[in-house]
Amino acid sequence: MSTLVLTAHGSRDPRSGANARAVAERLRGMRPDLDVRLAFLELSAPNFVDVLSGLPDKRAAVVTPLLLASAYHARRDLPEQIARAGAYGVRQADVLGEDDRLLTVLRERLAEVGVSPHDEEVGVMVVAIGSSNTAANARTAKVAARLSTGTRWAATAMAFATRPEASVADAARRLRRRGASRLVIAPWFLAPGLITDGVSTYARDNGIPMAAPLGAHPLVAETVLDRFDQARADHVAA
Repeated sequence: MSTLVLTAHGSRDPRSGANARAVAERLRGMRPDLDVRLAFLELSAPNFVDVLSGLPDKRAAVVTPLLLASAYHARRDLPEQIARAGAYGVRQADVLGEDDRLLTVLRERLAEVGVSPHDEEVGVMVVAIGSSNTAANARTAKVAARLSTGTRWAATAMAFATRPEASVADAARRLRRRGASRLVIAPWFLAPGLITDGVSTYARDNGIPMAAPLGAHPLVAETVLDRFDQARADHVAA
């Protein structure tokens, strides 16, 4: 049996772990013949290295990140922890990235807070965590423009919650300068947590509606399975 090691960052906030467990359960329901194991890089249990060390057949396993951006954790942390576990036969799948299915989920989340694609007055602020990796930020920044395709919104803008040079407040000012009379926040996050709480505090203090994170939506799970399948196919082709 093949093993999908669903690997999340981990958080002191229990909502983050609960969301990862919900995604894992959804994967098991969608692919009953797949051995799905959940692991966290830090702060939450079960620990990633412990999970890898306990695999009966490491060559049948694919580490599949429950991460949006290809930044530090995907590029350095994961490979280093795989090596630390001595799991050299394990393959690593790609991150979820700016997949069209995730954009569909984000549009659904906006619809849940009353945002219509035909609203010409609204400005949509997409907020992500941000990275010290500028290339990763540049890829994530494309989400805002792609999200507006086919809509009549006044404008969209990207903000990074942890990068002062692209703050939520700066994005709000840009949207208003571009003609948006009403703003809404679309969080490019998989789960609620301490960082999204900071964004929601800003939203509440400024009277800005905020949509829910992507969560354990079926299309999130479908994207995870796609990354898993692609990693296996690439291995066979090699």
